[in-house]
Amino acid sequence: MKSTSYISYYRVSTTRQGQSGLGLEAQQNTVQAFLASHGGNLLESFTEIESGKNGNREQLQKAIKRCKVKNAVLLVSKLDRLSRQVSFIANLQEAGIKFVIAENPQLNDLTIHILAAVAQAEREAISQRTKQALAAAKARGVKLGNPSLDKARNKDSRAATAARVEKANEYAANMADAIEDIQQELESPSLRKIAVNLNERGFTTRRGCEWTATSVKRVMNRT
Repeated sequence: MKSTSYISYYRVSTTRQGQSGLGLEAQQNTVQAFLASHGGNLLESFTEIESGKNGNREQLQKAIKRCKVKNAVLLVSKLDRLSRQVSFIANLQEAGIKFVIAENPQLNDLTIHILAAVAQAEREAISQRTKQALAAAKARGVKLGNPSLDKARNKDSRAATAARVEKANEYAANMADAIEDIQQELESPSLRKIAVNLNERGFTTRRGCEWTATSVKRVMNRT
């Protein structure tokens, strides 16, 4: 019986992840575990640093083309490494491109389509909640990432402390959806990875500083 031929495709979202190997190693391990368990020949591998929202990815298109030429199956570690858009998944299926999700090889076309639709709906909901939270904060006069420092000292230390705690909690609530969105995107969302992504997206801490693992943890502990 002839063994199945595979073309693997790996994707990370940021250049830093690509350079450091963050995310890539986990994807490669998942693919290797699948091959060890199910057999098959891995003919080639393609790696890309690109957002999953972009459906016109050069390396992905090359991988798909090689699958056609070699009559191979496209192999990805997770569904979101292939695409974050249900329309893209549907187009692949309609075009007859065979692909396997290494972490869930038992999924069929129907369940893959359903999972893609659910994931897209959740991401859109997170994005909408983030925009609404930021808009509401702006309407209240909150300056995210660049707050004006109150120069007047409050003689009532307990009232001043309560005010600072309230501002910190409010800021944490405003940042919660952005952090959740990043957690959904990352392969393994450590505090350090979340901090890197927040900095890359232009967010700063409540005091206007760059994010660190410690500052992310402080905000998450407040929500």
